[in-house]
Amino acid sequence: MPFITLLAAVALALAPMTPAPPVPVPQSPAPQAPATPAPIVEELFAAARAGDAARVTAALDKGADVNARTRYGATALMFAADKGHVEIMKLLLARGADVNAQDSFYKMRAIDMATMNNHGGAVTLLLEKGSKGAPAVLSQAIQRGDAALVATALTSPELTRTELRPALAGAKKAGNAEIIALVEKKIASLPPEAAAPTVAVDRATLQSYVGSYRNEAAGASIAVALNGDQLMLTPPRAGQQLTLAATSATSFQVVEQPGLTLSFEGRGGTIERVVAVMAGTPQVWTRVAAAAPGAVPAPPPTAPPPAPADVKPAARSAARNWPAFRGENAAGNGDGQGAVVEWDVDTQRNLRWKTAIPGISTASPVVWGNRVFVVTAISSAGDNTFRTGLYGDVAPVNDLSEHTWKIYALDKASGKILWEREAFKGVPKVKRHTKSSQANSTPVTDGRRVVAMFGSIGMLAAWDMEGKPLWTADVGVLDSGWFFDPDTQWGHSSSPIIHADNVIVQADRYKGSFIAAYDATTGKERWRTDRDEISTWGTPTVFRAGSREQIVTNGPKVRGYDPASGKLLWTLGPNSEVTVGTPVVGNGIVYVTGGYPPARPIYAIKPNASGDISLPKDQTSSDVIAWSNTEGTYIPTPVFYDGLLYTCNNNGVVTAYDGASGERIYRARVGGGGSFSASPVAADGRLYFANEDGDVYVVKAGRVYQELAKNEMKDVIMSTPAISDGVVIVRTLTHVYGIGEK
Repeated sequence: MPFITLLAAVALALAPMTPAPPVPVPQSPAPQAPATPAPIVEELFAAARAGDAARVTAALDKGADVNARTRYGATALMFAADKGHVEIMKLLLARGADVNAQDSFYKMRAIDMATMNNHGGAVTLLLEKGSKGAPAVLSQAIQRGDAALVATALTSPELTRTELRPALAGAKKAGNAEIIALVEKKIASLPPEAAAPTVAVDRATLQSYVGSYRNEAAGASIAVALNGDQLMLTPPRAGQQLTLAATSATSFQVVEQPGLTLSFEGRGGTIERVVAVMAGTPQVWTRVAAAAPGAVPAPPPTAPPPAPADVKPAARSAARNWPAFRGENAAGNGDGQGAVVEWDVDTQRNLRWKTAIPGISTASPVVWGNRVFVVTAISSAGDNTFRTGLYGDVAPVNDLSEHTWKIYALDKASGKILWEREAFKGVPKVKRHTKSSQANSTPVTDGRRVVAMFGSIGMLAAWDMEGKPLWTADVGVLDSGWFFDPDTQWGHSSSPIIHADNVIVQADRYKGSFIAAYDATTGKERWRTDRDEISTWGTPTVFRAGSREQIVTNGPKVRGYDPASGKLLWTLGPNSEVTVGTPVVGNGIVYVTGGYPPARPIYAIKPNASGDISLPKDQTSSDVIAWSNTEGTYIPTPVFYDGLLYTCNNNGVVTAYDGASGERIYRARVGGGGSFSASPVAADGRLYFANEDGDVYVVKAGRVYQELAKNEMKDVIMSTPAISDGVVIVRTLTHVYGIGEK
């Protein structure tokens, strides 16, 4: 799933300025959740978002504090500004709303939200009421050519010559004579002593900054060039160059983006990096070394091209099932199943079968014996809107037409549909993200029954292997989405697991999160434990070590539970506010990764954990944490294979770590990059990575990165492949494929 990220935010800030607003930037880990707001305060927030003046007035009259805050410090005024509800904003301001209140996560004011969403009337009102933030408003207004908003922003006493100099440069670059005149008039009205001193940097120093810089985590590069005596920046996205104005010999402000600064750093007279700082948050871009004139570029640090034998399927041993998300206990291990390395959907080389499945689903296939199980949700409106790629948009798809939820059983050898069953027909209770569906959770089977979870209708359902309905359980509607705004619904995706004849469900949502066990035979709830959690999307994992078993869950707090009773055993933080990856187990350690800024950890947790095992500040290990770092990856679940932990970020950057010590072995980019949501799997010394564009890359496992094959499915892939008995089962958005030697 796509979410707003710091890396994307700075990359966007470095991109050429367009009328599109900047993505908000998280500044620091959110504080621990305060007491749940009173219902009347929740009503005030909901009414402000909805633009309902009568409800807002009623809530205030009943005692709701106009400046009450959510868990993340947002106020009713911020919600109204975000939606552009000017009349509601007037009402709230008249009742004493703080125009300059900032939230605790993104550090944004109401004016920032209104500016971000192009709500000019809301911005004007807030400026008139004394809101800070005029420099950013002025910059955006100049970019959009909005002379009226420029004029309003220029009335702010907050503006000084320091802010107006880059604003004038931006206006001149845009070529809008009316706006240029407005800014020049404002500058002329300020006393001369308000002018900031000019910083001159000699040309030789400027020349030393010229070059390319790369941020691997962001998956992007920037270039610094010298145009005469003017230092220029080429951002990650193609487009016009940006102007750098010196504030010291090593620091520069981006003229077109007030608030974004670049500082050049190095040793011994050699510039090694540039640090971009936006709203106080740094991001490091490392210099890419250039070859000396006439020098032959060094070969990339990869192994020699593979010999033909490297792409042959390994010998097949006894058939194994793939019963849940990523197989047995999410391990993603398909050893001994004879997985092929190369195939071609056009020529049908190694393509055994292809089966169309109606609707859309991001759930993964599971396998037991000769059966492949998949689920789907079919919109009666035919709305299959789906948007891949790296982006930070939060708006959901508004298709709440009647849907049909189904499960299919396919023959593993031929792809023939053996049976299909309708689980439910009706209207979804929640919307979905543009990278999501109404059927995201992977089903699970133990060979006696197959169980599916449909969170948007609150249904857990079981069938026997021949499709006979066994039971259904009402788990409550699982309304999950952006932690900052409960109106931004994205859908549930955590998958059920079966353990000791229990179906374990991790149900994290806006309110009332829990983990529960249901009798796999009857569907009756056996235990339930409340979780003080916001929405999460990872699947729980069974952590077995010796005689001890635990259920481990990912979330803003990582937690361990007794699988027999649901008792909480331990907690660990901090972690990301948005967690998607599933914990994985290897060699007596459970690995958990978060990837949403600002907290981006990887934790390697030992089985003797108990109580609060959070690390003291500046420590990376303890008697219960083997190692940790701050290199967590977003969305795909890592894979532990042959002693190494492989993580894959959603931008295709893969990193290999020694599983025991945490030592980084290598970092590389899969293929040409792109967007990755499916999780990697392993088989017979190879790793399989599927990107959203439909390319499945096969990489040699080990301490050196080496790509063996690229296989194009030519359809969107969001689901994680399954491997069983000579067949690699790949689900695209529209079909299921059986891939193997014929």
